[in-house]
Amino acid sequence: MSAYFQKETGTQFTLVPYRGLAPALQDVAAGQIDITLAGVPAFLPQVRAGSIRAYAVTSERRLAAAPEIPTVGELGLPGLSYSSWFGLFAPKGTSKDIINKLTAAVADALADAATRSRLVDLGEEIIPDDQQSPEGLRALQEADIKKWWPLIKEFGIKAE
Repeated sequence: MSAYFQKETGTQFTLVPYRGLAPALQDVAAGQIDITLAGVPAFLPQVRAGSIRAYAVTSERRLAAAPEIPTVGELGLPGLSYSSWFGLFAPKGTSKDIINKLTAAVADALADAATRSRLVDLGEEIIPDDQQSPEGLRALQEADIKKWWPLIKEFGIKAE
């Protein structure tokens, strides 16, 4: 994401890898580093306390948990929009019956008001009901591959 950010904004900065969000958060709050590109949920308490500033979220829409933070698209950088997501995967060949039961269980869990409230409190977005299916997950995964794979190749990113 950092390389993509630099490309899209025409900026250059030194990438400082961290072993987790906590050390990065400490260094941003202490002024040891100027900026970090990280998930907003982990930083919301510090943003609300005023010890750090969130400039934008990378999701297509403002987060329900932090509607005061604009999106990158609103700031003129729609190409930087992306969201992390979670998916439930099963081994190839898993029966359709099992897949249907798993899909229904996830949909039921995500429909629960307490679950939804907790996820929103954590800064997570819940995908629309019509996308909570194996086909919806496949479409999401394919869209991310189409967007990110060329950038992975362009920037020479390798798994470590």
